[in-house]
Amino acid sequence: MKTNDRKKYLQKRRKNKILVAVTQIFILIAFLGIWEWMANKEIIDSFITSQPSRIWATLTNLGANDLIHHIQVTTYETVVGFLLGTTLGIVIAIILWWSNFLAKVADPYLVVLNSLPKVALGPIIIIWVGAGTQAIIVMAIAISLIVTILENLNGFLRTDENLIKMAKTFKATKFQILTKIILPANISTFISSLKVNIGLSLVGVISGEFLVSKAGLGYLIVYGGQVFKLDLVMTSVIILGILAGIMYGIVVLLERCILNSKKFK
Repeated sequence: MKTNDRKKYLQKRRKNKILVAVTQIFILIAFLGIWEWMANKEIIDSFITSQPSRIWATLTNLGANDLIHHIQVTTYETVVGFLLGTTLGIVIAIILWWSNFLAKVADPYLVVLNSLPKVALGPIIIIWVGAGTQAIIVMAIAISLIVTILENLNGFLRTDENLIKMAKTFKATKFQILTKIILPANISTFISSLKVNIGLSLVGVISGEFLVSKAGLGYLIVYGGQVFKLDLVMTSVIILGILAGIMYGIVVLLERCILNSKKFK
């Protein structure tokens, strides 16, 4: 009886997933169809809003030229900024957890830096590190770093105090508490910061490419706006959305692998 109930539950869950996927695809197709129809009927100005057929033509034209190069540039800058920002953020969070004094000293500065619009630092970053890929990567790090520090530090501080007290009664060192309790207890926090950082890093890269770049999706968006090629702008934005979705999907896949490995331990 229990086996039959489980089968029914799994079938219902599978049907629900399929229904969700079909509905999502239907909404997308309906949206594109209505958009194309309104543009053809001149209900909306296709020069300003573009339309799916023109975007497809632009995409085909870009694909025959240097689209792959622009995608590779943006992807490289995002991945490097993401990895550096996440790693530095976690390391600094560990240092602040380790030293309560440093955490108290850094707290107001972290709050101010977190609320500061990082794009305003763009010209300064360009002067400091030069106008190039390095400036764009630094911009990505600047946007994701503080959020990573705050999120992971808060996770460390929210770790079950009873476990820490029990470890201390057994004469555990601070390093042992960190490696045996704090870090394992905050796997979900690390994954959450990865999900947030992939989006923030992409925002930082595009912001940097808006200011200084010779290639990348941000460059295409700025160039398209300057020469009034809004088809190019819309195409670049759509590609950017697809790229963001793929990167987020990779992080979700990593999360599943980590959670599955924990189950089998």
